[in-house]
Amino acid sequence: MINKYPLWKYLLVLSITILGLLYALPNLYGKDPAVLVSPLRAMKMDSSVRKAAEASLKKASIPYRQAVIEKDKLIIRFDSTDNQLKASDILRKRFRNKYSVALALVPATPKWLQAINGRPMYLGLDLQGGIHFLMEVDMRAVIETETERYITELRAQMREIKVRHAGIDRKGDVISIRFRDAATRDKAEAQFLKKQRGLVIKRREADRYWILDVSLGEVMRREAMKSALEQNLTTLRNRVNELGVAEPVIQQQGHRRIIVQLPGVQDPNRAREILGATATLEFREVDERNRNVDAIVASGVVPPGTVLRKRREGGYVLLKRRVILTGDSIKDARAGIESRGNTPAVFITLDSKGGRRFSDWTKDHIGDLMAVVFIETRIETVIGKDGKRVRKKTVHQEVISVATIQARLGRNFQIEGLDSLDEASTLALLLRAGSLKAPVEIIQERTIGPGLGQENIDKGMESVVLGFVAVLIFMAVYYRLFGLIANVALLMNLVILVAILSMLQATLTLPGIAGIVLTIGMAVDANVLIFERIREELRVGNSPQASINAGYEKAFSTIADANITTLIAAVVLFGFGSGPIKGFAVTLSLGILTSMFTAIMGTRAIVNLIYGGRRLKKISI
Repeated sequence: MINKYPLWKYLLVLSITILGLLYALPNLYGKDPAVLVSPLRAMKMDSSVRKAAEASLKKASIPYRQAVIEKDKLIIRFDSTDNQLKASDILRKRFRNKYSVALALVPATPKWLQAINGRPMYLGLDLQGGIHFLMEVDMRAVIETETERYITELRAQMREIKVRHAGIDRKGDVISIRFRDAATRDKAEAQFLKKQRGLVIKRREADRYWILDVSLGEVMRREAMKSALEQNLTTLRNRVNELGVAEPVIQQQGHRRIIVQLPGVQDPNRAREILGATATLEFREVDERNRNVDAIVASGVVPPGTVLRKRREGGYVLLKRRVILTGDSIKDARAGIESRGNTPAVFITLDSKGGRRFSDWTKDHIGDLMAVVFIETRIETVIGKDGKRVRKKTVHQEVISVATIQARLGRNFQIEGLDSLDEASTLALLLRAGSLKAPVEIIQERTIGPGLGQENIDKGMESVVLGFVAVLIFMAVYYRLFGLIANVALLMNLVILVAILSMLQATLTLPGIAGIVLTIGMAVDANVLIFERIREELRVGNSPQASINAGYEKAFSTIADANITTLIAAVVLFGFGSGPIKGFAVTLSLGILTSMFTAIMGTRAIVNLIYGGRRLKKISI
């Protein structure tokens, strides 16, 4: 029978519509400001923690909506960010050294929707609020570090060819090697040119020495800077993951800059501290031969083969220059409370290579003192005497622990001597996420408040509603009953599109909303083509049923051509664009696919239900 669908097609359209409604629904509930209380090492999360938190909040007269334990975390929801911030201060004091307290925005989705994995879309920085950082990598430090690494290689090569030198110095990115005669210098130069083709070597003579000035060539410099930027990108991603930010944006800009966008972050000071810090550890042996450290500090003359470092609790300690192990060998680091003294500690796990090296060294040094040196590098911009902005690099080194090696240590051990559990948590996070290859400076910072984000959402929704209503009115007036059918399909299209974006956990931004608005306008294009084709068939004298069938069949190729070309453009935008452009391309391409389904199959199903299988003299179009 003409214009009748088989039952399975009706069921397919109905089931997709119902699923679309279900998975689009979580977006209506929004998010609640919340405080997350998480257990630290060897701590247990149970109802007593919830009761203690509730008692503290009631004592401080801070209202809260709900306090529940989910996945070993206590989640306390609030009606406003003001109450959330007040509560976080109270709970940090209450659970100090026992539980970590963090700010968050958690979905207000009902549990029955969560049970079927119904989740709202992530919102971008422009809709949710958050922080935007523009960071610049200190490429001078990259070149100097890479140059320092080559000193060891050059020494090794000179030992291989048995060449004696009169000293090696480094000034900036140039290594100066002194020789006592020209023949020795020439022999060393030939060896360097043979094995290190990327180096630039210049000769000169000064103070009765024959000198080779060695520096990195242009290709080696570019590779070093590229490697540093890539490692910093990876490290920053790891650190942002540790902060628990949903859908962050971390991308390269140019040859030395990195953009970091953190939607929903409510603690900018904490984010700045974590992202900008270059922290690592060094393990060194204490030089116990020189007991009178005060005299060494007073004289300013450090014995050969040693370095002087300040102790955190005051005073100085003399260390051997050779580094036993660096933070690069750390595989995992967790903050917690050590069992003997009930003090903050960081529990460290080394990788296999570092574990073997550490085990071999500690085996031969039982009874000796070992120091843990904490090294932090920061770059900040200060105003100079002339009023101009000057970049200042500070390197902070201090000994946080000196302990006697009582037994052979393996891959797992702990660092003590930390001031607080917050410091232990920060140090563990930095070590776990990895060290930045080079220091970074935050040269631009923008904080977008939730209020502005909400304003963007309101204006975006207003544009969607206005566009939607305008199309509904036009279609209903111009195409009558068929126009109303197209309006139902248009609403179905919007619901299914939002549901797919939610299921994919896509990030919705203002350009994404623009893509949805454009999709609404384009969604009726297919129906206009179909309906005009039906009217043409009616004008040439075909029956209503034959006209409906011909309209859908003959308009299909035109609809497919128009949508496929737009889809190609969206794919190209996604491939070559970045950030907001990708968001626009995703919503546009998904909107094209859903509009084709609803405009062709959805409207046809409704038209068939109303007109299919009947003898018709006219139709409302």
